[in-house]
This record gives sequence, C-alpha cells and structure tokens, in this order.
Amino acid sequence: MVRKGVRPGRTHDVEEVLDELYATPPSGFVPLREQRAAEARTDGRPQDARRIHAARRPTLAAWAANLLLHRRRQESRRFLELGRALREAYGNLDAEGIKELSAQRRSIVSALSRQAAELADEAGHRLSDATRQDVEATLRAVLADQDAADRWAAGRLESALTPPADFPSGAGATSGGRAGAAAAPQHPKSSRPSRSSQPTQPSQPSRSQSSRARSRAKDELAERRRLRQEQEDEARRAAEAAGRRLGDLRAAHADAEQELRRARDHHDQALRQQADAEQRLHRAEQDLHASEEDLRRTEQERRTADERCRAVTDAMTRAEREARDADRRLRRLTGPPSGPG
Repeated sequence: MVRKGVRPGRTHDVEEVLDELYATPPSGFVPLREQRAAEARTDGRPQDARRIHAARRPTLAAWAANLLLHRRRQESRRFLELGRALREAYGNLDAEGIKELSAQRRSIVSALSRQAAELADEAGHRLSDATRQDVEATLRAVLADQDAADRWAAGRLESALTPPADFPSGAGATSGGRAGAAAAPQHPKSSRPSRSSQPTQPSQPSRSQSSRARSRAKDELAERRRLRQEQEDEARRAAEAAGRRLGDLRAAHADAEQELRRARDHHDQALRQQADAEQRLHRAEQDLHASEEDLRRTEQERRTADERCRAVTDAMTRAEREARDADRRLRRLTGPPSGPG
C-alpha cells in the first residue's frame, strides 16, 4: 500500500539514502545529495531532508574505505572480528607473539587496501599512492581502536582515520616493552597504609606461608600463560581465516573477470551478427521492392497485351463475317441464268 502523498518507487529510508550517498564517488556526492534532499522535501519529509543535506562529502580515501565496507561485507565483518581479537590479544602476548600477529595484520591490511583500490578503479576513480596510504592507515586504525572500528562499521566516513601511535607494530617489541607491561598482573592498590607509616614492623612470614604464596604465584602465572595462549591461538585462527577468505575472494574475482571477458566477447559477436542480419534484411527489402516494381510493370504489360489481343480477335471476327457476307453476295450474282419463258 502506497502512503498518501508519497511517490511510489522511491527510497524513503533516510538510512538507506545516507548509505547510498557515502558509497557514491565524491564527484557525484553533492548532486546526488541535493537530489535526495529535494525528493524528501517534495515527499513531505523535511526532517529527513535536513539530515540528508547535512551529510558532508567524503575524501577519496574515506569513500574508498566506505566502498570496501559496502561492497565486501563478509570480508569487512571478518576484519572487524580480527580487530577485536587483536586488541584483546595485544594486552597479553609476548614479544614474539606480537611480532607474528603484526606480520599477519600488515598482510591483511595490504590485501584489503588493494581490494579498495580495485573497487575504486572499477567505479572510475584510480587511487594515487598517497590516497592508498590513507586507506591503509584507516584500516590500521580500525584494527587498533574500537572507536575507529565503530565509525568505519557505520560506512559513512568523511575523512581517513589515523591509527593510535601506541599500538604495537611488532617490529621493535621487546619483553620489557608495552606488551610485557600489559601482560603483567594488575594488582589493586592496597588500602592499608604504607610500611613507613606503620608504627611497628610486621612480623616475618613463616616458611609455610612463603611456600603457599609461591604456589599461588606459580598458579597465577600458569593461568595467565594459558589465557594468553588461548587468546593468541584465537587471534591466529582469525587471521588465518581472514587470509584464506581473501585468497578465495581473489580467486572468485579472477573467475568473475574471466566470465566478464567471455560475456563481452559473446556480446560483441552478437552485435556483429545483428549488424550482418540487418544488412541482409536491408538488401532483401531492396530486392523485394524491385520485384514488386517488376511485378507491377509486367502486370501492366499483360493487361495491355490482353486488350490488344481482344481488339485483334474482335477485328478478325468482323472481318470473317464481312468475308462470308461478301461470298454470299458473290454467289447470288454469279449464279446460273434463268431459261426462256
């Protein structure tokens, strides 16, 4: 049922309109925005019109990142999941683990940025090296920062994102760096006054107390290592799955391009066949027209000959009748003379 005062066949969800705008190349953003805002005003939706008109044109890098999210939704979802896993893992991994995951992170960011460049190129906008670097920076920011991930997931970036400077790169991580500090247990501050403020010194712990404390410390260390290993394995599996998915998509993209080339070849062949058929039809129409002209001319000649034949037949019939009449008159005139009376 069509709502009163609303034109049928038009998108009225303002969220869909905004998604459409931010997936549109920057060169066409403003004209489309004004068109959609005018349509909303015409349809009696002034609030939607104001919201659409308030949308700001994205930079080329931001548009490419938005386009990647809209056109590669499954890969983007996996990338966001990988970011969550990496952010959790970085707080507990050692230097070697950070280095390994960082290498995987760089590979996946590079692969996705290439996909964004390919999508932009298909839309008629080749990305410069500087713009591709901005796209890669945006993707690194998505992996490193939850706020950046949320902004990209909305699909309406207006400008490129910048990754935080303190996110580990893995190249220079050491056991004494940020990763090691993050992996250290965080004990709450004691509410008891410091030793210097105590009026008396506490008694020395007994041997059994020291043994129990060392046992608890070893158990806590083992638990932290187990959790760290689980998080590392989960992050590694997510990275491997994303890598496999990207490989599958590249293969599917190559197959699609091959199918497109075959379809274009078939289309070109069909166009040539159509042109040949049209030429043959044109020649046949010309032959038919000439044949029709010959038929009309011969029909006229036949009618003329038929009339001439009838006229000659009539004249011959009259001549034969006249000849018979003349012969009878002749016989009457030349007949035997009559005898004496």
